[in-house]
Amino acid sequence: MIAERSRGLFLLHIALQLLAVEASFWLWLVGFRLLYQPSAFALDRYPVYAVLAGVALILQAVVGATHHRYLLHQRPYRRFQAAFVQTLWVAIVLLLFLAAAKDRAISRVFLFSWLPAVYLVLAWTQFVLPDWLAVRLFQGTRVERTVLFGSGVNLPQLSPWLERQRQLGIQVVGLVSDDLNVGRQGDLEVLGGSDDLERLLSETQATQLLVTEFPLFGHVLRFLSLICERRGVRLLIFSDLETKFGHSVTFVEEDGLRFMALREEPLESPFNRLLKRALDLAVAVPAVVLILPFSTVLAWFLQRWQSPGPTFYRQPRAGIQNRPFPILKYRTMHPQNDDVARQASVHDTRIFTAGRWLRKLSIDELPQFINVLRGDMSVVGPRPHLLEHNDQWARIMANYHVRSFVKPGITGLAQVRGFRGEAKTDEALRMRVLADIEYLENWSFTLDCMLIVRTAWQMVFPPKSAY
Repeated sequence: MIAERSRGLFLLHIALQLLAVEASFWLWLVGFRLLYQPSAFALDRYPVYAVLAGVALILQAVVGATHHRYLLHQRPYRRFQAAFVQTLWVAIVLLLFLAAAKDRAISRVFLFSWLPAVYLVLAWTQFVLPDWLAVRLFQGTRVERTVLFGSGVNLPQLSPWLERQRQLGIQVVGLVSDDLNVGRQGDLEVLGGSDDLERLLSETQATQLLVTEFPLFGHVLRFLSLICERRGVRLLIFSDLETKFGHSVTFVEEDGLRFMALREEPLESPFNRLLKRALDLAVAVPAVVLILPFSTVLAWFLQRWQSPGPTFYRQPRAGIQNRPFPILKYRTMHPQNDDVARQASVHDTRIFTAGRWLRKLSIDELPQFINVLRGDMSVVGPRPHLLEHNDQWARIMANYHVRSFVKPGITGLAQVRGFRGEAKTDEALRMRVLADIEYLENWSFTLDCMLIVRTAWQMVFPPKSAY
């Protein structure tokens, strides 16, 4: 119900803005014609531009559809910004049509002089219309007299939101709670306990019951829904499941059933995986063909000079779903190395001098493009760790293995943020894993492209954490 109120207010706001813009167009045209001979205007072309201006506003409203949540609570500079964005959409649509149609019949002077007037009109509507509409739409019989029900634990979180909803007609009349420790909450009166709920709803003439925490037991839900249905009262339940789980939750609907999960996973979409694989190949193929031959010669020469031995280094690492695979790297440590599970450190004596530069510039990682071509890795993703480290670090972080939901990568969000190299502390490990989980929850093609660009920059200008 509340979402419908804010969404409906937004739609009415846009409709009135459309009327204001159309009115300004024709009024400006009338005034503009007074300065010129009427015969200089082909008026049959102007209605097209008036319609296109309205279309531009509608398109911008569709793109910014979530803005309805903040319509009543925007700061002044945000209102000016919103008006500017709307004006920019109008200008772009009109000018694109003008250029495409090569229209010589409409006055350019008129169009370019009208656009500043549109901005002023839209800025005025951004400041005036939302509050004016809210007062007329959500007062009197449209006020929702709301009784809160619950322990009061979530009231500090809900109170600012309830205060903002007053403009949408949400009027809180009191709290019903069985918690004996709940005292008066500011202006909020404790009306009684759950045994008196139906009577209190009648006495307060409540039209809505807001449950302040998600009930843990089904009989409580049935009790509340039965009373609300019998009294003709709306039932609204605040979902504090994120607090109960200690983690964000997401709701999904599939084949007519609704489920709750702990996170969004964009890469579970086959289409998104196809996009990611196409990007992997677009980067890995040129790297293997054009870069790897020269980097291999360089690595071979440096190794022969300072630490003769194998050019490549193969090591089992944890891949997607922790399935092991052999990762490829240029060898940067001396061949006589019995402690392969120990993390490399800043002054690690196992690393020969030129190997430090190969690691610092991330040249030692280049053979992993072969792993990308094989399908073991992606260009972007969580870094693959040693199997021994996986078991060790999973004991430190309960959600450590979540990062294995996606393929490991040559680079990743954690790496470009500087969380690379040795994880010296539990906090350093936590920040790295949180970045990996943030990546898999918020993956996009654009994000991968951005991380690739930032990684290329860091290869030229290595961060302090590179060694």
